[in-house]
Amino acid sequence: MSAQDGGAVNPSTLRDLVRYFLWLGTTGFGGPIALTGYMQRDLVEDRRWISREDYLQGLALAQLAPGPLAAQLAIYLGWVHSGVLGATLAGIAFVLPSFLMVMVLAVLYVRFGGLGWMQGAFYGIGAAVIAIIARSATKLVKMTLVRDPLLWGIFVVNAAVTAWTETEVISVFLFSGVVVLAWRVGKAQWAKGGAAIPALLPPFLLTGARDVATGETLAQLAWFFTKAGAFVFGSGLAIVPFLYGGVVQQQHWLDDRQFLDAVAVAMITPGPVVITVAFIGYLVAGFTGAVVAAAGTFLPCYLLVVIPAGYFRRHASQPHVKSFVDGVTAAATGAIAGAAFVLARRALTDVGAVVICAVTLVVLLKARKAPEPLVVIVAAVVGLLLRDP
Repeated sequence: MSAQDGGAVNPSTLRDLVRYFLWLGTTGFGGPIALTGYMQRDLVEDRRWISREDYLQGLALAQLAPGPLAAQLAIYLGWVHSGVLGATLAGIAFVLPSFLMVMVLAVLYVRFGGLGWMQGAFYGIGAAVIAIIARSATKLVKMTLVRDPLLWGIFVVNAAVTAWTETEVISVFLFSGVVVLAWRVGKAQWAKGGAAIPALLPPFLLTGARDVATGETLAQLAWFFTKAGAFVFGSGLAIVPFLYGGVVQQQHWLDDRQFLDAVAVAMITPGPVVITVAFIGYLVAGFTGAVVAAAGTFLPCYLLVVIPAGYFRRHASQPHVKSFVDGVTAAATGAIAGAAFVLARRALTDVGAVVICAVTLVVLLKARKAPEPLVVIVAAVVGLLLRDP
């Protein structure tokens, strides 16, 4: 039995896994939906380091827990592979490359007062990413839904809810799990006939787009981004409205233009989209602010994966738990498809973007070994050419 079937996996070392997540964090464009698809393809289908069952359990737990989806899945897969050490190193390896890239862009942004070329690059990248997401979502559907009409129904409902509300509704996820659990338990019972610190730091480490940050500002940053990491459910994209409300409307740390630029930076760099928090932190309080914002966001999701992971995996094979997880997984797959629709509506705004998306999808389907980073870079260049004034 292969890893894809949930059985034996190929041997691999922790160094192999850390090296993989460093590579994915460096080259993985497309946001949470695409990143989870890459993990499925690379770790389950190609390398077979992770079993299909473990992957699906990790996806379900990542959807149930608040915080960035792709980072949580990476942490869980690291835990499955090598326990707490594996979870820690996998999480760090996945986030660190994009954090460093965002720091470079943040320094340039503050130094030169903006990065106008980002909009052109994002135009091309956004269109290409839709194609990458569409392919990943299709493969995930094949893996999770099989031929179960109930799971397909949950998939459709969650896709529609996500497309309509433009967010992932945790209550619908939980309800989906309960529906599958109740249906399967009811069937079984019926068949049986029974019932059922700033002052110590030099100023240059605390200087962002404005003045040197105070200790109070750092404390506010830490608390705000910890709340973002602990209480915002769904993919990394789901955190954007929460961040806008706090960073722009409440605290007035950034203006609208700076916030949009922060989101664009996250989209044009590989790794988790939620790394935009580091860019925001840098603009508010320099390098120290970036570290505080990133740590505040990622630490809760790390703890909320590692702490329940043992219990979750130990009991995931029990029929009742498995039914609930199947429902949540189908809901997550539907939410991913709905999110793909939302992203497509925002990214494919004209004929040029539609053409870039279509060509990218054809390339990915016909040349299956075409490296996504190269495809994204080409799309970015095309976007810059099309949007060059």
